[in-house]
Order: sequence, then structure tokens, then C-alpha cells
Amino acid sequence: MKLNIKNSIIGSAIAFLVATSCCWLPALIIAIGGGSTLIGISNGLEQFSGIFIVLGIGFLGLGIYQYTNRNKMSANKEAILKSTITCPECGHKKEETMPTNACQYFYECENCKKILKPTGNDCCVYCSYGTVACPPIQLNQNCC
Repeated sequence: MKLNIKNSIIGSAIAFLVATSCCWLPALIIAIGGGSTLIGISNGLEQFSGIFIVLGIGFLGLGIYQYTNRNKMSANKEAILKSTITCPECGHKKEETMPTNACQYFYECENCKKILKPTGNDCCVYCSYGTVACPPIQLNQNCC
């Protein structure tokens, strides 16, 4: 499974800020003059601390379950390598074999010679114009 470094760094930074918020958030609130607000919020939320702990453990368990389930699905699933590309200009259709080691960003229609490129947030021409998404997308992996 391909690791997306950018998302990992952003997620780690957010998790660090949330996990350490008990240390820096009160100091920030006091520094901007909200000391009495902090005391009021703390007293009001204290009675729900058990619920917050149970919810936190539940969401952590859900995250672990989804992560392991995604890895199992990716490992057991075989990618479909045939996809029929339909040209948006002339409607010509052709079945192609998708590459497994690279994304195909350009495709030339053999009928009208138009060069197709991915649309929107799609990573390749198969995701935009094909009947089947590219192998990395099928396997819940990051595309090129």
C-alpha cells in the first residue's frame, strides 16, 4: 500500500495539537483574557468526562477497525485490468488494458484523434472516461 506522506504529516500535526490541547489551550484562553470563561467551561463539562472518555475510546476503536478492514480488502482484492474508454467527442469506444505500474494521463481517440486528459479530481483517463477505474483506485490505494 502506497503511503501518502503529505496526509500523514498533516494528520500527525492535527493529532498532536488535539492531544496536547489540555496543556496549551488553557494558557491561550487565560492569555487572551478568558480565565473566568475557562473555569465556567471546565465546571460545565466535568460532569460529562466519562462520556467523553467512552466516545474517545469508541472512535479510536472505529479508526483501528476501518484501517485494518481497508488493508484486508486491499490485500484480498484483485484489480480488473480491462476498461472500455468512451471518447466524449465522437462516442467511440475501445477496450484497453490498464497499466499497473503507472497512470495514463493522456489517451488519443483512434477515431477522431482527440487527446483525452483526466477531468476534475480524477488521476487518469480510465477514471474519467473508462468503465472501470484504474487499479490503484480499485484497491483503495493512492494513485500516481
